[in-house]
Amino acid sequence: MKYEGLIYRPPSEAYSLLLQVTIGCSHNKCTFCSMFKAKNFRVRKMEEIFADLDEARAYYRHVGRIFLCDGDALCLSMDKLMAILGYIREKFPECERVGVYGSPRDVLLKTPEELETLRDAGLSIIYIGAESGSDKVLLDVCKGATAEEIITAIRRIEDAGIKSSVTFISGLAGRDNWEEHAVMTGKMISEAQPSYVGFLTLMVEEGTPLADDVKNGKFKLLTPEEVLAEAALMIQNINVEKTCVFRSNHASNYVSLAGNLPEDKDAMLALLKRAMEDKGMLKDERFRAL
Repeated sequence: MKYEGLIYRPPSEAYSLLLQVTIGCSHNKCTFCSMFKAKNFRVRKMEEIFADLDEARAYYRHVGRIFLCDGDALCLSMDKLMAILGYIREKFPECERVGVYGSPRDVLLKTPEELETLRDAGLSIIYIGAESGSDKVLLDVCKGATAEEIITAIRRIEDAGIKSSVTFISGLAGRDNWEEHAVMTGKMISEAQPSYVGFLTLMVEEGTPLADDVKNGKFKLLTPEEVLAEAALMIQNINVEKTCVFRSNHASNYVSLAGNLPEDKDAMLALLKRAMEDKGMLKDERFRAL
């Protein structure tokens, strides 16, 4: 397997075969993210991708999951995606799941029929970094999508029979707009009805525009206690009709939460309340990581 630069994948893809089909991120403008800043976006040659799959087949006896890297591999054309998925099915008939990062606009560039075709070819889950349900926050961080576009994209994924896993970032609005961020994020989840939701906590990375805003005082970071209050307000505003698997157990989080909504909503709120009253439950800053 040939990899270019650092490779990133969702936590749930820890045991997946990582196949790099694009280099970098086609958007690459989010103010908080440094993941792909060192890469110039390009699509890998198909023969390189197939060669990696051939090499993996010769090395691994069983591959249950495959994840397509880098930042938003869903931007590939249908012809390329179908060729990759077809080769995976040919070489790895035992593969149960293929996942991919997809920006909201990449999803919306695919018709509902095209998404169903990708599902039938083996695409099982699409990860979306929504970050916030607030249009103001999305504009401030240069996300490149509106709340309405994100909701529509998630619904389109789910309607096509593909699972959506959507990530949000606590603290991303700073101290000035945390309440709007929390309330609108809860409402976005309620309206979009994703299969999975992941909640991370902001960590400022050096070299990003957000880091500059923190240094010059334009952006005011939340305290750990304020982060928990924001998380509680967000969960209070989530009202889903179908089961949504909720996880806030990333290395960046001060308190780990795991449950299914709506049934575990009260239990998670109770845990946050206890943590706000007992600071000893909070993860030490030394142990937080991305």
